[in-house]
Amino acid sequence: MKNPITCARESWYRFLYNEALQRKLYVTIFQSNTPIGKAFDVALLWCIVLSILVVIVESTRGIPPLAKQIFTVLEYVFTFFFTLEYLLRLYCSPHPRKYAFSFFGIVDLLSTLPLYVGWIFGPVRYLMVVRTFRLIRVFRVFKLFSFLEEGDLLLRSLILSSRKIMVFFLFMVIMVIAMGTLMFMVEGGAADTPFTDIPTSIYWAVVTMTTVGYGDIAPVTPFGRMLSAVVMLMGYTILAVPTGIVSAQFVHDHGKMIPPRQKCKECGSPLPHKAHFCPHCGTEVRDR
Repeated sequence: MKNPITCARESWYRFLYNEALQRKLYVTIFQSNTPIGKAFDVALLWCIVLSILVVIVESTRGIPPLAKQIFTVLEYVFTFFFTLEYLLRLYCSPHPRKYAFSFFGIVDLLSTLPLYVGWIFGPVRYLMVVRTFRLIRVFRVFKLFSFLEEGDLLLRSLILSSRKIMVFFLFMVIMVIAMGTLMFMVEGGAADTPFTDIPTSIYWAVVTMTTVGYGDIAPVTPFGRMLSAVVMLMGYTILAVPTGIVSAQFVHDHGKMIPPRQKCKECGSPLPHKAHFCPHCGTEVRDR
């Protein structure tokens, strides 16, 4: 008679290396082009949305104790489901390590950890809203790959523009320090001034130059108000710079993605996309 421990090990080994089960789970979990795979992904998206709503509603005040307990139970149920889903993805994935370190793999893991970490550090569990990033799967489920291509193009433009933006950011840091110090020199000696020190003045410069304008700190002298107006106008003109940098890079990269237009062999005019005849000379377009 076999040892119970040995039987358990053999059963566990057969489960871990059950290729038929792994293949079925892979089709269900990773492939959305099958009916069962799409149904699983749609159900997963609904669970993600509901879990986010539970976290948001549960954090509000004035909820009855019974409702709060129900929301807490739902948080545990959703977390258990997402944990099981993550483990099954690792189990059936042909390349578990590659999935674990991919974007979706990291997001899937982070969406399960906050509740467990929250047992020690309570407020950390509200980081479960990171599950919002899992909604990106909707592009894969509903075949919206063109949106993903545009998002990838925008991300690439941001990366290629990062050096220019960093130079601009360094310039902004220098500007707010200079303006904050200058405002402290102007307002620091006035009576009842809120500009009590240079750090506070730099904070004012950041809020003013970014056009946020909390209004908690304001100059009291005429020259300080004039300088404040100059900083506000500078803020409006400066904030357009990073947008222009990224937009120019985006247009440049988007132009590379568009294939060159074919020209008519007779008159040399550019042809519209999928044209069968040249709109200028009427020559039939061949080899398209």
